[in-house]
Amino acid sequence: MADLFAGFEPSSPAAPPPADAPLADRLRPTTLDAVVGQEHLTGADGAIGRMVAAGRLSSMILWGPPGTGKTTIARLLADAVGLRFAPISAVFSGVADLKKVFATARDHARLGQRTLLFVDEIHRFNRAQQDGFLPYVEDGTVTLVGATTENPSFELNAALLSRAQVLILRRLDDAALRRLLARAEEEMARPLPLDEAARDALVASADGDGRFLLNQAETLFAVALDAPLDPAGLSSFLQRRVAVYDKDREGHYNLISALHKSIRGSDPQAALYYLARMLTAGEEPLFVLRRLVRAAVEDVGMADPQALVQSLAAKDAYDFLGSPEGELAIVQACLYLATAPKSNAAYMAQKAAWRSARETGSLMPPANILNAPTKLMKQIGYGQDYAYDHDAEDGFSGANYWPDELPPQRFYEPTGRGFEKRVAERLAWWDERRHADRD
Repeated sequence: MADLFAGFEPSSPAAPPPADAPLADRLRPTTLDAVVGQEHLTGADGAIGRMVAAGRLSSMILWGPPGTGKTTIARLLADAVGLRFAPISAVFSGVADLKKVFATARDHARLGQRTLLFVDEIHRFNRAQQDGFLPYVEDGTVTLVGATTENPSFELNAALLSRAQVLILRRLDDAALRRLLARAEEEMARPLPLDEAARDALVASADGDGRFLLNQAETLFAVALDAPLDPAGLSSFLQRRVAVYDKDREGHYNLISALHKSIRGSDPQAALYYLARMLTAGEEPLFVLRRLVRAAVEDVGMADPQALVQSLAAKDAYDFLGSPEGELAIVQACLYLATAPKSNAAYMAQKAAWRSARETGSLMPPANILNAPTKLMKQIGYGQDYAYDHDAEDGFSGANYWPDELPPQRFYEPTGRGFEKRVAERLAWWDERRHADRD
């Protein structure tokens, strides 16, 4: 009977880390209420707090930046509701590993011990591997807790998402990071060798990543300094952290969207901030320039036709100068667009005209504006009664240019902003002349 149950005892809480373990590991919370910065989830009214109070977990995806507590929360969830904790990493695991995990979980389930399967970096499993989780999640063999730094709607398939609740972990704010530093000083029984300004700089350098902050603190604790460091001393002592920015993933699209919308909203300060975020993190300048050109024609448009000229000139200047000198041309174009009058009338006109073209098919233009290069074409009326506008008074004939089967349409509606105000006045004058000539 002992052999039958060998290896299937309920998992016990993890042993305390050894005294020489990394500081971040020694400070890992042992209860959910000790997790900092995620109270919106772990508190009594949070999704995790409610599940723990009910004693029953649903499968979930923990989505958040690095160093915000995803792994810690998963382990504490298992302890809180008495589940066996089985962690794997998608970076190091394949199909064979998954099969072993599921087989073991099924054996434990037969003996009444359910398993919390924690999958770190779950977005690294391909779509077929993600499908492999489905039957075990559906029949309750495992409660799946996946962790990802990437947007689940992009990286996880719809079938898996429909069976798991997505919980968003927040980037740790200054208050949470300072609480971690206070715990580190309590653990080490001495203060960090920093003045107040350097302490602020250390917190800012973490960029919301608690693990990074504690690793930096551990480096500071490991040296003997004659006097507390100021910000300049701290900067020279510690390597500066590179901003979190994956050029082919969600951060890439989030920041370019923020830049575009700041330009559209005529906020040059915010636009310049997001431009700086991208370029200082290593974004390809030509990618940014392409979006500036798009903003010029979509959001400024005919309110200031120079916006397109400025954007293309910035591209040429950057090609000519390179980095970093050429980046000033990108800044100038960004500021020009953000401060220019705005109109999306051309963009809306394009969509309306494209829609009409698809709906009306292959209607012939009126015969009077068709070329007649052959005798036959002249005989059947091509070009007959064409009015050459330059010969008309004011250079405007008021002739009809629409197919006979299609009444004149109105796609372009200029605004009263910038250069487009003059365009609107011109169009109104032409419309008045057309109606007068037809009357």
